[in-house]
Amino acid sequence: MIKRSIVLLLAAACAPLMSPAHAASPDYEARVAGILRAMPLIDGHNDWPEALREREGDGRWTADLTDLSGRSPRYNTDIKRLRRGMVGGQFWSVWVSPTLPGKEQVEQTLEQIDLVKSIAARYPDDFAMVRTADDVRRAHASGRIASLIGVEGGGQIDNNLSVLRSYAALGAGYLTLTHSLTIEWADSATDNPKHGGLTEFGHMVVLELNRLGMLVDLSHVSEAAMRDALAVTKAPVMFSHSSARAIDDHPRNVSDAVLKLVRQNGGVVMVNYAPAYISDAYRRWSADAAAERTRRNSPPFDGLDIGQPERAAANFATWLKAHPAPRVTLSEVADHIDHIARIAGVDHVGIGSDFDGVGEALPTGLEDVATYPALFAELMRRGWSDADLSKLAGGNILRVMEAAEQVRVSLAPAATGAKTRP
Repeated sequence: MIKRSIVLLLAAACAPLMSPAHAASPDYEARVAGILRAMPLIDGHNDWPEALREREGDGRWTADLTDLSGRSPRYNTDIKRLRRGMVGGQFWSVWVSPTLPGKEQVEQTLEQIDLVKSIAARYPDDFAMVRTADDVRRAHASGRIASLIGVEGGGQIDNNLSVLRSYAALGAGYLTLTHSLTIEWADSATDNPKHGGLTEFGHMVVLELNRLGMLVDLSHVSEAAMRDALAVTKAPVMFSHSSARAIDDHPRNVSDAVLKLVRQNGGVVMVNYAPAYISDAYRRWSADAAAERTRRNSPPFDGLDIGQPERAAANFATWLKAHPAPRVTLSEVADHIDHIARIAGVDHVGIGSDFDGVGEALPTGLEDVATYPALFAELMRRGWSDADLSKLAGGNILRVMEAAEQVRVSLAPAATGAKTRP
């Protein structure tokens, strides 16, 4: 099952035309290279493991991952382009569908963790599995890409803290409290709320993440759940792949009010590249396109072309020609970074691209993992200092990781609660 919502799948199918990536001046290129040699560029969220699972099947265990640039549908990630993009660290998402039964989610999560570790083992000169901030720095110093694991959905623990502890023992660095659906203990941003945020067990999950030294990831959760988690946590939080709601009023994005709480908490918001989370015009177009597709082929009686799939597809294609997707650009992603830095502070912003999780519809200039330097060059043109860009690249998330490790140490003597399930 492909990861994203029908809106983003629809956007990917429409494949808006991309122009060449932003070109950086030689001076900017040299400055960016200097920053990223000294500070690892750490992306908070990449869905390459799931893309490999979906497209390669059993071949994912043995496929040559050096250069996938010629494949269709297009991968955003491969080793060659990671090197060109000067990536120093990556949280690899081990997402599974939230619609699966709990036990199946656990089983598939374990397979995804195994896949990430398998990739690192097959390419030891390029990847190093890491868990702590110091591990990241050592991997970067050795010329390898520090590989971390993010479990992208609270449903993947099957309402059981023992499963969460097992993921931690396997090296998982964060848990996203929900994905696209509300679960038994937490409300999702993209589903109807049931709990007004987090339940008592949801609070226990947050505190157990603190005790384990895992980061609390608040991407995908409702604003009420964000506020609950920020009130409960003893460690800084992360948003592994979210953008600014003041610019694009999508519920997956972070409001200014919550950005101010993130500043107080010491956390970090890592900006997502998905066009629907970057451009309000694109978000509205996506909703209109999804509605038109439903209008054409909605079972059992109401679709205009119901029972005639070829006619429905042809009429939808005609609609798309008359209503092309708005163009989304690298500059608009930079706008989100600027806004979060202005409201939360430059110490609280990072990059969480969501590469290989949003189909082929990506901002012009940010089509794959080779393009990070172009984004940094754009921010340089806007007046960002090298010191602040170093924070954006990796300094901020490393600080958050270190703080979570310190909280883990401070909580070490505490006994684990007997209650493991809601």
